Amino acid sequence: MLYLVGTPIGNMGDISGRAVEVLGSADIIACEDTRRTGLLLSNLGIKASLISYHEHNKASKGPVLINRLKEGHDVVLVSDAGMPCISDPGYDLVRLCIEEGIDVTAVPGPVAAVTALVLSGLDTRYYHFEGFIPVSSKERKARLKALRNYEETIIIYEAPHRLIKTIDDLCEEGFGDCEAAFCRELTKKYEQVIRLKLDDAMEYFTETPPKGEFVICLSPVPKKSGESSFDGKDLEETARGLISEGLSTKEAASRLAEVTGRNKKELYSYILNLIK
Repeated sequence: MLYLVGTPIGNMGDISGRAVEVLGSADIIACEDTRRTGLLLSNLGIKASLISYHEHNKASKGPVLINRLKEGHDVVLVSDAGMPCISDPGYDLVRLCIEEGIDVTAVPGPVAAVTALVLSGLDTRYYHFEGFIPVSSKERKARLKALRNYEETIIIYEAPHRLIKTIDDLCEEGFGDCEAAFCRELTKKYEQVIRLKLDDAMEYFTETPPKGEFVICLSPVPKKSGESSFDGKDLEETARGLISEGLSTKEAASRLAEVTGRNKKELYSYILNLIK
């Protein structure tokens, strides 16, 4: 059987008794980083056979694990932290097991996304988990644009060295006025939740360089009166008309924001691209 076992996202005290039991009885433990999981097991007093399984070797290691499972071995899958299959390749292994008729079960554990959500102060009734936004420009732009369509709290994972760029990209997509909660060091001694408007986050993190992995919880782009009835053609004609009247890009963006209800920074970028 394949066991999906949740491990602590920071605080070692969060590991469950059942997780320790399953880890201790496993024939094989598949993990993203054998050194990191080895340290976890050492702290728990567990000796086990480890095999690396991550995004870059899943195509070759997946069949190996399937063969071990078919031979009757119990395999445990863990991620570096939290529940496997959340923003890691565990999904692929689960699909292989289902196709081969191999039983799969889960030992629940901490999840950074849900932990951040309940701490954010934002609406928890409905939410969209985005995870890591793609790095490549084409995919990234498509996902950022798609996020505008969600009407529930959005959860994003981000590394510290990309945080400021992501904030800037989100502001350009119209999220500047949205409430945001930046959660870092979750469950650890220096846990921190920074709550502010996304527009203000750029200045904050420029002055306070981001450290640690972040979970961003973001309220949806607010629906403003007039936005839905103002289509692309109307927007372009109006923008060109304002520019032809001699208004500066900033003035035209401000006027368009009043008329359409859209974010002024987004419109400023739109006009700059229009008049290139």
